[in-house]
Amino acid sequence: MRHRENHRTHRTGWLRAAVLGANDGIVSTASLILGVAAADASAQSILVTAAAGLVAGAMSMAAGEYVSVSSQADTERADLDRESKELAANPVQEHAELTAIYVKRGLDAKLAAKVASRLTEHDALGAHGRDELGISDTLAARPVQAALASAGTFALGAVFPLLMVLLFPVSALMWGVSVSSLVFLGLLGFLAARAGGSPMIASVTRVTFWGALAMALTAGVGALFGVATG
Repeated sequence: MRHRENHRTHRTGWLRAAVLGANDGIVSTASLILGVAAADASAQSILVTAAAGLVAGAMSMAAGEYVSVSSQADTERADLDRESKELAANPVQEHAELTAIYVKRGLDAKLAAKVASRLTEHDALGAHGRDELGISDTLAARPVQAALASAGTFALGAVFPLLMVLLFPVSALMWGVSVSSLVFLGLLGFLAARAGGSPMIASVTRVTFWGALAMALTAGVGALFGVATG
């Protein structure tokens, strides 16, 4: 009977970018709304600010993720290129390095050498990339995937506080956006924990705490400027 294991490590690339994007979309847009609302801005000004924040934030997240993950991908490719040249120039030494790695992981020297030989015959660069450099297909950098996931989820997250501007009157906007955004953040933490198989309470608490802190600080700054210019 086959035993099926449901691991989720393969999701870490897009899941990290998606959670970061959605969290930033909710927090930054809600914070913008609260900061402008606390400064006694009009409903139209608040709506324009929130919409501009959504577009600018999504593009910024896409560009930032693409640039940063591309840098990681460039480093991985450069390391693999160097390793490929070393394999061609010093195959005996590279075999010894791979053997030593397996010995450190618990195999005896004879078995480690045999495993190193078999893996080298099968895919020498893949074995050294995975076991010597820590680069694997599962965790490899994917710039376009990260950029799209981050931008898309930022826009999705930002839509929720933006909708609150349309639903609540200006007099109730501060409380409406604050409470609803914390609910959205809690839901995000729940979904992230489910997707990644991590502890639920810790994920929800972490996301809502930092979101609440960011919104409170931004609202405080907006209130100060509102008083100063009033």
